[in-house]
Amino acid sequence: MNIRTDIALERYDLLPEKHRKGVKVDKWKRKNVEITKVEITDKEGEQAIGKPMGKYFTVELPEFSHESEIVDIRLEIITKIIKDLIPNNAKTFLVAGIGNENITPDALGPLCAEKIFPTRHFENFTEIQQHLPSLNPVSSISTGVLGQTGIETAEYITGIVNLVKPDLVIMIDALASSDLSALGRTVQLSDTGISPGAGVGNYRKRIDKTTLGVPVVSIGVPTVTDFQYNDSMIVTPKDIDMIISRASSFLSLAINCAIQPNMDAETFLALS
Repeated sequence: MNIRTDIALERYDLLPEKHRKGVKVDKWKRKNVEITKVEITDKEGEQAIGKPMGKYFTVELPEFSHESEIVDIRLEIITKIIKDLIPNNAKTFLVAGIGNENITPDALGPLCAEKIFPTRHFENFTEIQQHLPSLNPVSSISTGVLGQTGIETAEYITGIVNLVKPDLVIMIDALASSDLSALGRTVQLSDTGISPGAGVGNYRKRIDKTTLGVPVVSIGVPTVTDFQYNDSMIVTPKDIDMIISRASSFLSLAINCAIQPNMDAETFLALS
């Protein structure tokens, strides 16, 4: 399937009914938020969708550029999905922001990583001196891109994983969509890892459990789509600055809440 999109649901929707074997889809809605779960269950589904076996949640929200609130039903929904994707035995986390912070549509990952609350360096003094509850060890990095660092993103993250030995890696990256209306108002969450740049045809080494040796949760928001009259061009919304700013704040808060269940959103906002 030659579709320039990172969104599993978009790939599924374009499939003829006879090619949908090996893929399960569930849809539901809470208030103004629509959630779709696409689960690829076998190799036939992998080949049809063009993505690895696993779970892909697509959450359709009000546009980030139109919503300034952070603590609402959207946060509850995204936090719960992240928690559901985290293995029960995961207690230590590495959060990796992927992308180029100097290019606004690609800056989601780095800006989100900046807002993750790191705790790996905390020891027993945390509860006494900072009056915080017991916290899981968390590390946060921004990987940059190959053109900036000369290092493949997969190599970079593998090296960090070998050093800090997390139970789980959470990656945030900007995505590509084939649907203009999805830009800035959709979140995809998956337990299958990512192929950086795949949605815009810039394929890099895949980052997943096989690559890293630990489970991987990936989270992204589509920020670009193909220009319909020229395949060599991509387009992004005119309010992309606001979308990236609000989406990065929103997703980082959801991740913080999911990996630190003993703290609430208000506490994280007070610490930011």
